[in-house]
Amino acid sequence: MKKSLILLCTIVAMGFSIAANAQKTVVGIAASDKNFSTLVAAVKAADLVNALSGEGPFTVFAPTNAAFSKIDEITLNSLLERRNKRTLANILQYHVVNKDIRAQDVVSALKLGNGKTSITMLNGQSLKVIQKNGKIWLQDKKGNYSQIVKTDIVGKNGVIHVIDAVVMPKAKKKYYRNHH
Repeated sequence: MKKSLILLCTIVAMGFSIAANAQKTVVGIAASDKNFSTLVAAVKAADLVNALSGEGPFTVFAPTNAAFSKIDEITLNSLLERRNKRTLANILQYHVVNKDIRAQDVVSALKLGNGKTSITMLNGQSLKVIQKNGKIWLQDKKGNYSQIVKTDIVGKNGVIHVIDAVVMPKAKKKYYRNHH
């Protein structure tokens, strides 16, 4: 009886958790999870909170704090500085797709592509998705890999998939203007 009660309470709590997430935006979900505090700080520094709180739908491949810790501290702190806002925005937009892509959609695309597919990210660059050793990986423009470790955290304007490394796009060209 006691085990049944604990199981029932756990199931009810999970149901409330899922329902609560469904009422939040992808930014709200990330902000309510301490494992995404670095991502949330980066989204704020890049002035992307309002954009990602909009109607969507969005799919966010969300790096955890542990994923960000793989970037050396000097580089990470530099990216969070105001003067690097465009570079940071480019990196963050490389983690977002402007449509709702669930885990089953990724698996279907991988089957059609014999274990490989690519998706166009919000910054206009493509990201490879690869199935290898029974796991699903993202491969960025620099050839680095990030594993998708949790899928389908659904919010009211999209879905989050958790990744274990920050994916890096090609750097955007800087355009200089001559002022005379």
